[in-house]
Amino acid sequence: MRKHSIIVICLLFSLSTQAQYQPSQANLQTRQWFDSARFGLFIHWGASSVLGAGEWVMNNRNIRVEEYKRLMHFFNPTQFDARKWVQTAKEAGMRYITFITRHHDSFSNWDTKQSDWKITNTVYGKDVLKELSIACKEQGIKLVLYYSLVDWFRTDYPYETGRTGKGTGRTQKSNYEAYLSFMKSQLTELLTGYGEIAGIWFDGHWDQLDNDNDKTQQSKINWKYEEIYELIHRLQPQAMVGNNHHLSPLPGEDFQMFEKDLPGENKGGLSGQAISKLPLETCETINNSWGFNITDRTYKSTKEIIQLLVKAAGYGTNLLLNVGPMPNGEIQPEFVTRLKEVGDWLQKNGSTIYGTKAGNIKPQDWGTMTEKDNQVYVHIFKKTANRIFFQLPYNIESAFLTRNKMPISFDRLKDGYWSLDISTADDTLPDDIIVLNIKR
Repeated sequence: MRKHSIIVICLLFSLSTQAQYQPSQANLQTRQWFDSARFGLFIHWGASSVLGAGEWVMNNRNIRVEEYKRLMHFFNPTQFDARKWVQTAKEAGMRYITFITRHHDSFSNWDTKQSDWKITNTVYGKDVLKELSIACKEQGIKLVLYYSLVDWFRTDYPYETGRTGKGTGRTQKSNYEAYLSFMKSQLTELLTGYGEIAGIWFDGHWDQLDNDNDKTQQSKINWKYEEIYELIHRLQPQAMVGNNHHLSPLPGEDFQMFEKDLPGENKGGLSGQAISKLPLETCETINNSWGFNITDRTYKSTKEIIQLLVKAAGYGTNLLLNVGPMPNGEIQPEFVTRLKEVGDWLQKNGSTIYGTKAGNIKPQDWGTMTEKDNQVYVHIFKKTANRIFFQLPYNIESAFLTRNKMPISFDRLKDGYWSLDISTADDTLPDDIIVLNIKR
């Protein structure tokens, strides 16, 4: 009886500690920065890049662990240049980079002491994360680290109850306590050996659920997030925690993410969760692949990317746009060209994106709105009519097109509604922007 009482008390203490998470002042400052950054670069890259079929190739082709390990002999990114990667992000107008440190295939992109399955044991032999962290600091780009909770390689991960990695040849009984210790040790390395980290981006919770649709499901294992999150917040109090679990945020998390979807739209079927008041982020690909896929030619146009970025800002959300560098370490030119063109657009129009908050109405067929200080920015993608109608809780004093300063007519209607003439907007442009000067 005494033993059971102690267990209950410990459980209640753990739940109470988790529920009472109070972010540090440094963490709140990072959240504030993050909520104004609006644009970041996601980088999926590792040993899987060698096969040119995306980062899920080990799972998709049921490659056994012993076979997959042979990639160590082929992964030799001699053209990797951390400064060039960071410069590409900076010229695109991005404010941070989220880098894959360890994906589901368990390959570690740094000199971890916890596993031999790492980049410093390849023929390349260098710690790319070290170089990337230095380059980010030099160029004023913040660094977020992606870390997979799922593992298709290790035997201690609870693969028996997971949905993926079934064909990689594991037979030994799993041991989550050992796997948890491994993850904590790796996270400690990442948070103590690579300078200031802006956040940790977790992925893989969904592996222990039957599907991604039923948001009431309970995970088949206790991930012990309270222990993992506490470790991160203790080692680097400013670092935010996010988890791509496709659920509403859990205690200890500092931002909410949406995979290949904008908040509330759920067009991809993964993001039906409620929207929190935490900073928001949506991640998306330039083609249809995360990791390098040599046959994926479905590239989004520069116009599509700009409109996605603007629409995300209209929801008050960051866009984390992905590239999957080639196995030699270069970012393929189709990505670089588009990123540079987006950066050129942001050079002229970034003030309507950075530091803004969501408009008073959610994005519409014609476009969207963002706002900052005493201005509302009306982003026109498509003229569905010559006038648009919307509600604003403040007075409009003047309106003009940003590209030529041409005045735009507007009318005040009843109940806070306004009518705005968009007949002179040019919807052949990615985004024609009208500025509303307002009085609150």
